[in-house]
Amino acid sequence: MFYVHERNFGCRVNDELTFRGLRMMTLENELLKVTVLLDKGADIYEFIYKPLDIDFMWRSPRGVRPPMMSLDGKPSAVGPFSDYYEGGWQECLPNGGRVCVYKNCEMGLHGEVWGIPWRHQVIEDGPGCVSVRLWCRTPRSPYLLARTMTLVSQSPVLRIEEEVTNEACEAMDLMWGHHPAFGPPFVDETCVLDCSAKTVVVDANVGADSRLAPGQRFAWPVGEARDGGVWDVSRVTPPEDRVSEMTYLTDLDGGWYALTNRGKGVGFGMSFDTGVFRHMWLWQSLGGEFGAPAWGRQYVMAVEPFSSIPAILTEAMKAGTHLTLQPGEKLSTWIRAVAYEGIDTVSGISDEGEIS
Repeated sequence: MFYVHERNFGCRVNDELTFRGLRMMTLENELLKVTVLLDKGADIYEFIYKPLDIDFMWRSPRGVRPPMMSLDGKPSAVGPFSDYYEGGWQECLPNGGRVCVYKNCEMGLHGEVWGIPWRHQVIEDGPGCVSVRLWCRTPRSPYLLARTMTLVSQSPVLRIEEEVTNEACEAMDLMWGHHPAFGPPFVDETCVLDCSAKTVVVDANVGADSRLAPGQRFAWPVGEARDGGVWDVSRVTPPEDRVSEMTYLTDLDGGWYALTNRGKGVGFGMSFDTGVFRHMWLWQSLGGEFGAPAWGRQYVMAVEPFSSIPAILTEAMKAGTHLTLQPGEKLSTWIRAVAYEGIDTVSGISDEGEIS
C-alpha cells in the first residue's frame, strides 16, 4: 500500500525507481532534476538544468554497469573504480586518487563510498521543498558517512549537508572529496573556468600528453608550457588537441568555482566549506590519455573540492594536508551546486549558491 502524495509540480522526489537493477532516486523542482544512483555510491548520475534541457554531467562510454551483474576477466590492481565508472558525480572517502595501504587497510582508487549501496530516508516532501538523508558505512575502514540533499521551489541550487563519523577506537587519518565530472554537450572549447584559487600545482605523475611539467607551481591560471610557450588552465581545449592534465588548485580565497559555456550561455557552479575542502583538483581528459582506461576517447573534466593534496592518502599525510578524526569524532561540512545562464564571467558564489 502506498501513501505518497504524487505531484507533477513544484518540488518532488521519487525514490521508487530502478535502472539496470539498481535503486535510483530523482529530486526535482521547476529548474533542476537530480538523479541519484542509490545502489552505486549515491552517485549523482544526472544534474539537469531544465529550462535549457542540458545535463552538466559526463557520461562514460562504459555507461552504468551494476557491479553485482558484471563479470570481469581479472580484477584490477588499482581497484574496480574505472571498470564501473559511469561518469557523473562521485564522493571520495577515505582515500582519493590512486591506491595505498593505511594501517594494513588496502585502499583502492578513490576510496570506498562510491561503489556501495547507500540507505536513505525522505525527510521532507512538499511542493515547496524536498529533502532526503542518505548514509553508508565503509566496508574496510571504520566510517559512517551521511549526506542530506535538498531542493527548494524555484531555486537552481542543490543544497548538500554532510557528516562523517570515525567509528573506530583509534584515531584515523583520511581525505575527503567530491568528484563531479562534466562532459558534452555542456563541455566544449567555449568553456571557461573561474575560481577562488591563487595557485596551481601540477601533479607529479602527469603523462606525456600534459602541456605542463610535473610538479610545476604557478599563479592561477597561466603557467609555462613544456614547449616554452604558456598554458592557461582556465580554458578548455577541443578534443583534437589531445590534452590530458591533472592539477591542484590551492591557496583558496573562499570556496567556489564556476564552469561557464559561453557559447551556450549556461554554467555550473559550486560553493563549499573551506574548513574541510581546502583545495580543488582539476582533472582534464580532453581527448588525451591513451591506453587504459581512457583509450583517447574521453572528453571530460572534473573540478573537485577536496580536503587534501596531492592524490593518495599516504602522500597527503606526508604533505600534512590530511584530515584526522579521533575515536567517535564527527566532522560536518556543506556544498552548494548551482546552475545559471546568461553570465559570461563569475566573480564569486556565496555560501547559499548565489552567483556574482
